Amino acid sequence: MYQDALMQQSIKKVEAAREANMKLDPRRMTAEEKELLLKTYHPDYREDQFEHLVFGPNAGQKVPKELAKLLQAKSRLSGKTIDLTAPDYDTDVLIIGAGGAGTSAAIEAHENGAKVMIVTKLRMGDANTMMAEGGIQAADKPGDSPAQHFLDAYGGGHFAAQKDLLYKLVTEAPEAILWLSELGVEFDKTADGTMVTTHGGGTSRKRMHAAKDYSGAEIMRTLRDEVLSRKIPVLDFTSAIELIKDEQGRCAGAVLMNMETKELLIARAKTVILATGGAGRLHYQGFPTSNHYGATADGLILAYRAGARLLYPDTLQYHPTGAAFPAQIYGALVTEKVRSVGAMLVNANGEVFMNPLETRDVSAASIIRECSDRGNGVATPEGFAVWLDTPMIELKHGAGTIEKRIPAMMRMFAKHGIDIRKEPILIYPTLHYQNGGLKISDDTQTDIENLYAAGEVVGGIHGRNRLMGNSLLDIIVFGRNAGKYASEKAKTVENGVLTLAHIADFEQQRAQAGVTDDVVSPQLLPDYTRKVNEK
Repeated sequence: MYQDALMQQSIKKVEAAREANMKLDPRRMTAEEKELLLKTYHPDYREDQFEHLVFGPNAGQKVPKELAKLLQAKSRLSGKTIDLTAPDYDTDVLIIGAGGAGTSAAIEAHENGAKVMIVTKLRMGDANTMMAEGGIQAADKPGDSPAQHFLDAYGGGHFAAQKDLLYKLVTEAPEAILWLSELGVEFDKTADGTMVTTHGGGTSRKRMHAAKDYSGAEIMRTLRDEVLSRKIPVLDFTSAIELIKDEQGRCAGAVLMNMETKELLIARAKTVILATGGAGRLHYQGFPTSNHYGATADGLILAYRAGARLLYPDTLQYHPTGAAFPAQIYGALVTEKVRSVGAMLVNANGEVFMNPLETRDVSAASIIRECSDRGNGVATPEGFAVWLDTPMIELKHGAGTIEKRIPAMMRMFAKHGIDIRKEPILIYPTLHYQNGGLKISDDTQTDIENLYAAGEVVGGIHGRNRLMGNSLLDIIVFGRNAGKYASEKAKTVENGVLTLAHIADFEQQRAQAGVTDDVVSPQLLPDYTRKVNEK
């Protein structure tokens, strides 16, 4: 597949250096080196790619330009009169989003006796959860502890995580693994039934539990089956386009839109859980993304318009290893597990330029530096890239390791004529995860009473950078908690008069701030249409 002459020349250099590179143990960067590297090369530090919000709960704070436009946009209901007096749906707990967090919440809310309904703009499981590959962290082995897990994650997140949320994440992690296992998740195990665990970037212990390299798909399969077996109603292809409040300012439901017919529907609820996921399909700074098709920041926009604050909205995670070649899989995730089982990152000259298990932000910045200032990238049709030397894996661990441990990766590249057992692969950072999001308390409630949030839509759990395996953990721990807390609160809630008055208030703030464009939000789906003047 590597027919380009320069790529072939570079591969020969990689092969020539492989034996020596396998013996290397590249040193970890110092804190000072990391700080300088990130400020110089990481996309989060490119000031010209951000704007300061001019009104709303986070006025004065910077966010990516693409997100600022949507946060400060008009509502899809602007100028429309909506009858809220006869709801189409009436439920205790309304869950918006049907990925790992939403389905976990639904299961626990149903277990607590609540009447539950899920709405999702695509289908149940069409979510970043399904695309997660590497694994889920939990300190459940001898020699490890939740305290050590906390220290790894807190440091990896630049000491910016909400400590109460991070504490909950790590202390409830072992129970989360047990819960998933009992539901039917087939984690990798040894012959005697012991769960296999590996390292991830930034971890000091082997605590990554996986189901080969399709961990998210296996977890999502299990959660989806449980939702279906409980007969929890799910509205597919139905978007939430606005939250509804009552006259006391409490969240009381949502305005829904059928994605096919555009029909508007009213769902009244005693509590609402936002589990809408991330924002990768906004393609911040023009980066490719590993995200699923519906990741357009809907939850942030709906909650912000209703008055909820965001935390760290300027921080994104660019996964260091997105596929950079061939073009058909540009931006697709190459799981960190490839590095945790032995592959190393090398430049066009076959040189190892960083420790393969640095944290994701440091790794991404190192790759960007190698391809830009140092000029050591491999030219591709999309730009430049570096090699992930996958043949190292089987040289270290024996034939068959790749097919056993990372079969999805092997299949993805094999479809394009690349055998990762024999040839290295080209990678470059891809937009992967929304570190910032809605601010929640430890009961998963936002600033708005009766509005809860879980999963990637939440900010603060991971600080300003997330370690591998803590997102699948996050959606389970906080999805379950949201379901428990929201369903318990619903037992004491009496809905007031439904209102959309907050939309008019938002429009007034918008006018006073001088925002005059005609952009409407949420966007719902990415726009890949070519402009008329494009060639």
